[in-house]
Amino acid sequence: MHRFTDTAVLVTGAGSGLGRAIALAFAAEGARVAAAGRTAATLRETVALIEDAGGTAAAVPADVTDSAQLRDLVRATVDRFGGLHVAVNNAGVFGGGVPTAEVREEDWEAVLRTNVTGVFLAMKHQIAHMAAHGGGAIVNVSSNLGTHLRVPHAAPYLTSKAAVTTLTRAAALDHVHQGVRINAVSPGAAEGPMSLRPGESEAERTERMKSENPLGRLASADEVAAAVLYLASPAAGAVVGSDLVIDSGSAA
Repeated sequence: MHRFTDTAVLVTGAGSGLGRAIALAFAAEGARVAAAGRTAATLRETVALIEDAGGTAAAVPADVTDSAQLRDLVRATVDRFGGLHVAVNNAGVFGGGVPTAEVREEDWEAVLRTNVTGVFLAMKHQIAHMAAHGGGAIVNVSSNLGTHLRVPHAAPYLTSKAAVTTLTRAAALDHVHQGVRINAVSPGAAEGPMSLRPGESEAERTERMKSENPLGRLASADEVAAAVLYLASPAAGAVVGSDLVIDSGSAA
């Protein structure tokens, strides 16, 4: 399948984990991928993987908390690939580990600045371009934690991801008439370092998942990426403001 041939796709947080998997999946289906993130070295690794597989990509360092950098990121994508047709706002950080009343104010602000304001600022510039150039699709990466499921000692992260889901739906309603479709995916525990507990090995995580979630295993990064590609594809043309949960049944 090559659903995204000649499509320009921007992925934030593309240097590792789900962001890298999403970038690779789009490139495998013919997209030209702008891989964005704060760390140039890991972005170059993502680009190398794409190019080694015969795809097309460029590393574009950017900090999602900086509006000017996000404006320039959109411009760089358009200049390099001739447009911006799909954007995936995946960059995020985890914040928690203590009860709500013990969260430091600077930690609270840092999580919301990246996870919520970063998505808002990214969409602001992405939508402006897409609305002026025939439309496009945006997929925001939220989480099953927040709107769908709560756990102790994670107030900043829970709040930020619940906000991403609501922000996605609000923006979807505001801009669908301009040809911009906006949706979210909400992964649960998936392949990658964020699902490991402190000091836990991957083998120990696998054993924990057997009893901790209904499916008995993690979602793979490729399974999350497949959901993102569906929402960005013409097959999801009537899907607007959705929040697709991919968490092995944890929040069912």
